[in-house]
Amino acid sequence: MLKLLEEMVAIESPSNNKVVQNEIFNLITKDLQALGYYTLRVKGNKTGGYLYARPKIREKHKDLQLIIGHCDTVWEINTLKDIPIRLLNGKMTGPGIYDMKSGITQILFALRVIKELSLTTTVTPVLLINSDEEIGSKESTHAIKRLSKIVCRSFVLEPPLGLDGKLKTARKGVGKFTIEVIGRAAHAGLDPEKGVNAIVELSNLIRKLYAMNDFGKGITVNIGMIEGGYSPNVVAPKSKAVIDVRVYNSKDGDYISEKIYQLKPMHDDAILNIQGGINRLPMQKNHRNQKLWKIAKMNGQLIGLGLEQATAGGGSDGNTTSLYTATLDGLGTVGDGAHARHEFIYTDTLVERTALLSLLLLEYP
Repeated sequence: MLKLLEEMVAIESPSNNKVVQNEIFNLITKDLQALGYYTLRVKGNKTGGYLYARPKIREKHKDLQLIIGHCDTVWEINTLKDIPIRLLNGKMTGPGIYDMKSGITQILFALRVIKELSLTTTVTPVLLINSDEEIGSKESTHAIKRLSKIVCRSFVLEPPLGLDGKLKTARKGVGKFTIEVIGRAAHAGLDPEKGVNAIVELSNLIRKLYAMNDFGKGITVNIGMIEGGYSPNVVAPKSKAVIDVRVYNSKDGDYISEKIYQLKPMHDDAILNIQGGINRLPMQKNHRNQKLWKIAKMNGQLIGLGLEQATAGGGSDGNTTSLYTATLDGLGTVGDGAHARHEFIYTDTLVERTALLSLLLLEYP
């Protein structure tokens, strides 16, 4: 397992690099085909696309279960020079190892366990591995939706929450908004009064946006990027902000979206262009998700794992599958440092979590 994981981590695969995605997809495809799976690679326009797989030999009347993972990372090429692959004191480090190439390793070895022990799944596994999850799954979401509508459950191999490995039974919804301010340029020394400063307008809007945070309700509004102006001696005619929004439920998503779109400029001659919305609806603790969680908790007890559930602040493809089918997220390997330089996994939990996934795949629908 560690050998395969090291091979995958060594293939640096940022979301925006289509060429390197081919290499890691080829590695995964080779393993799946050796396990008797039919594979279909769907290439993306701006990303490496996604890989779909199902058993070559299958009973068509059987229910289906979806296993989801992503092979892209947030790290650029040559990050390995700064964050090398190391195995020391029960930890393994490397860019993308925790989020989530260890999860892909679990998928491949859970399927191998089932095959080599000649076990039969009562629910046929189908897989989708995408290469654009870290940038919003824009090119793969349509396929995830289609599959989610025809399966009875979905297992998402994203990292668990915390060092105690909590499974994710709920996730916040995620939104992205862009606000562009159009002002009017003027010479900053000769006739500044003739200008409309777009940066000043944006500054006022930022204050209003920050006031929309309601941490008690879990509504967060983060102004993550700003830009504007051409030169110090020109009244800025343009400015722009990109805003990240997180909410626990769709009602709050509608509420905060409406407030953002109702923003007005101070100056009558300033123009606002507001775009965006909630692009990943919340994954909520509904009845079907909780039923699947209880099944996981029971199977965890069989192998000595005291599992807990939690709500995650970040979004994943589990937000999408949860809209249509029972979903359990955070089934990946325990570790820490997603999107951080200290990213690592605990290697013993790679085995435990693979055993758990194997048991879940063998469960009755």
